Parts: sequence; structure tokens; C-alpha cells
Amino acid sequence: MLSMHIVPEDPATPDIVALLEEHLDDMRDTSPPESVHALDVSRLQRADIAFLAARDDAGALLGVGALAELDPGHGELKSMRTASPARGRGVAGAILAELLRLAQARGYARVSLETGTHEYFSAAHRLYERAGFAPTGPFSDYTEDPHSRYFTIRVETDGAENALEG
Repeated sequence: MLSMHIVPEDPATPDIVALLEEHLDDMRDTSPPESVHALDVSRLQRADIAFLAARDDAGALLGVGALAELDPGHGELKSMRTASPARGRGVAGAILAELLRLAQARGYARVSLETGTHEYFSAAHRLYERAGFAPTGPFSDYTEDPHSRYFTIRVETDGAENALEG
């Protein structure tokens, strides 16, 4: 297991900005503009968003993730991204577990997310399904979109425990 520290950080930190720009570029390359729902740095700095970064013992950025409040009982995962050299080493699962712990601490009954439908997103689909997320329909301001896939998990019951074990 990779040694990492997951803590709140400012998304405007230079290495995080670079990772988020890479993320946005990939989203734009795989989905039409109207189906790209990734947030830029300024939107990730909003007060209703908790932004976490994972770093190794030397301080190298491993990955990021965010939790946005949709309403007092519902959160949304945003901007999940693992740095290329750290992929396949448990970073995304660790960030996801920490975000779900945060959602539980905030009192959310569920957490939802939107991701793409293309093959590029298959690793993300597997991550969320292993954590206990179930497919759902559009939520919040999202609409039916052939380029979007939606997932949700209940965090006040066994769903959170299952996700935290992953």
C-alpha cells in the first residue's frame, strides 16, 4: 500500500492546478462541451466544496477529490483525479473513502456523482461500483445525457461502511 496523507488543500496550489487542468483537458477530449461537468479551480474554491489532496511522504501530489454540498442531506463528488504515476496504487479509493467519511460527518444521507459513459471512464465506473455506488438517474441540475452516467450511495447505512472498507 502506498503511504499517503489526505488533507484539505487549496485547489489553487500550482501542482494541483496542473493536475486539474489535465483533468479538464481529458474531459474536453472525451465528451462534448455540454457534457463536461468538471469544475475549474475557482469553482472548487467555493465555501460549499471540500477539496482534498493526497500526497506521499515526500509531498508529491498523488490525487485530488472534492465534495460539494447539494443540500443539507446530499453531497456530490467532484474532480476525482489521480496523478498518472500513482494510478493503480489505491489513491482514488483512499480519497473516495475520505470524502465519504466527510459526507457522513456532514450528515449527508447520500452522495451522488456524474461521470462519463465512454471507455475512458471504465476505471472510474469500477471504482464507484466496488465502493457500493449504484447507478441512478440524473440528480440536482443534471438531465438525461448519453454522455453522462450517474451513481449514488447512501452514507448513513451499510453503504458508507462498504465504501470505507474498499
